[in-house]
Amino acid sequence: MNKQLIQLNDQLCQQILRAAFDFYNIAPDELEAYIREAETKNLGADRVSVSQALKHYVRDWSHEGDHERRTYSCILDTIGLYAPALALRFKTPPKVLLPGAGLGRLGYDIAALGGYDVTINEWSMFMNLAYRFLEAQPAAGQHVVYPFIDSWSHHAVTADLQRPVTFPHKHIDTTSVLLVEGDFTTAFQDSKGSYDFIVTHFFIDTARNLLNYLETIHATLNDGGYWINSGPLLYGTGPWVQLSLDEIIKVSEELGFEFRNTAPTCGETSSTSKEVRWMAGIYGSSERALNMNGYKVQSWVARKKPT
Repeated sequence: MNKQLIQLNDQLCQQILRAAFDFYNIAPDELEAYIREAETKNLGADRVSVSQALKHYVRDWSHEGDHERRTYSCILDTIGLYAPALALRFKTPPKVLLPGAGLGRLGYDIAALGGYDVTINEWSMFMNLAYRFLEAQPAAGQHVVYPFIDSWSHHAVTADLQRPVTFPHKHIDTTSVLLVEGDFTTAFQDSKGSYDFIVTHFFIDTARNLLNYLETIHATLNDGGYWINSGPLLYGTGPWVQLSLDEIIKVSEELGFEFRNTAPTCGETSSTSKEVRWMAGIYGSSERALNMNGYKVQSWVARKKPT
């Protein structure tokens, strides 16, 4: 049974691959040539990244992911606090950028509020291929994935391990959001002062160079624009610096940010700063599992001081 479900996941991956061939105008033999070259260099397949991309269909685009998206209300409500003044100031829809957007659900939820120009950004090609597949086939309930079949721990019953998840659970309006692929710190070098909001959700701790992230956020915002953050501080990928929360606040203030109040839906006030709030946030965990992968999600909003 488990082998059959893994094969069904493989069939989904093949569909994603075919959609990528069409979008990027790549022929299958080009991919085969790349694979052969990679094998000569002993480069193995990155199965973990494939699995994570498939699990993001659950996190972003299924009813099963509702419990992981509960932190979104903090961001949506905080945008609602500050957007009206920006809209009056510029007479145009506020521009919102979300780096590290995964499969884009938060960006779509912001766009669904109405009156926002939303751009999402993602570096991982695994995520981007999974997203382009959704973009090509956005109708609700078209696809099924078996996201839990590769992890046999923490299941109460075998049926939980083997259960399917249907996605997307609602139609995706692909015209409402723009995806810009690539490294956030380089893809927007020509977009200095272009955005009214930059939203970093489960993102800043992915940096190798956190200071570079902070500088890019500051440079890409216009004067008076807002940086909204929500996420943990789980540093990985060989980070050069690992700042504590109070150090992030201090460095950000030295860059030219002033911290403001977030929406009450962001949780309890942090002991580190009265402007920072925290709430429990789940990431990459089945709601039926016997364990839960969660964090004290730190949320804040900071305004770029006019120069």
